[in-house]
Amino acid sequence: MKTVNIGNLNDLPAIAVGCMRIHSLEEKQAAEFVSAAVENGLNFFDHADIYGRGKSETVFSKACKDAGIKREDIVLQSKCGIVPGSMYDFSKEHILKSVDGILSRLDTDYIDILLLHRPDALMEPQEVGEAFDILKKSGKAKDFGVSNMKPMQIELLQSGLKQMIVVNQIQFSPAHAGAIRGGFEFNMLTDGAADRDGSVLEYCRLKGITPQAWSPFQYGFIEGTYIGNRKFSKLNEELKKVGERYGISASAAVVAWVSRHPAGIQTVTGTTNKERLIDLKHGLDVTLSREEWYGIYKSAGNMLP
Repeated sequence: MKTVNIGNLNDLPAIAVGCMRIHSLEEKQAAEFVSAAVENGLNFFDHADIYGRGKSETVFSKACKDAGIKREDIVLQSKCGIVPGSMYDFSKEHILKSVDGILSRLDTDYIDILLLHRPDALMEPQEVGEAFDILKKSGKAKDFGVSNMKPMQIELLQSGLKQMIVVNQIQFSPAHAGAIRGGFEFNMLTDGAADRDGSVLEYCRLKGITPQAWSPFQYGFIEGTYIGNRKFSKLNEELKKVGERYGISASAAVVAWVSRHPAGIQTVTGTTNKERLIDLKHGLDVTLSREEWYGIYKSAGNMLP
């Protein structure tokens, strides 16, 4: 199974189990889901304080108790900074208050990684740095990252921090591949040539930041899934062909595609179905050839000049 390194954490599964929808499960289902994930080596869990308005974290902590899962056997990541329906807030007060809420709901003394959830235009890097210093010193958060940030936004934030940013979570998949299309279509008059991300994957590689791919099975801005979607018939045909070659599903082939990129991208799943999660894991056992990787890329409607 492919692994990734994040900060000082090594050999983490190249799948992060996204817990956005876990609040929709019954208690027994949630415990079975979390237990199945850990038993299959998928012990990295991604949260955010806005998921289920906090309920997802509460349901998860109860599920861990019911399943007899020890805190030291899992890696917990959560995000803060979004005030639902209102604004983004990276103030020191909001960050510290948010983390206390996260810890309370997750019923733990610390989270392994804290991400700032989408960029705050009113961010003061030094103020964020003060919050991070307090969290680091108190042991409430071990490492820090961001979500949906461009390189210069990270650079600005980093200027006020003693800690290094170790994660950047972005939307990424064969059907949402702007982070690489711009590089292929450089200096062209095509839609893909527009620089919408500031070469974020190259930046992450240079800075030792681990990218995490959210909504890996969605197209557009969460417009729907492309798996089994007639709008993406060529992509589905290619994923099926590659999957059959390796004895994995089309969805697992997407995981293989994401993890094949040398940036060391961690796929963030969104399923709450334990069988589907285990199915996706099989993609981490496959290393696609260049021909296969480019074939999937092109079949999604992406061009190669």
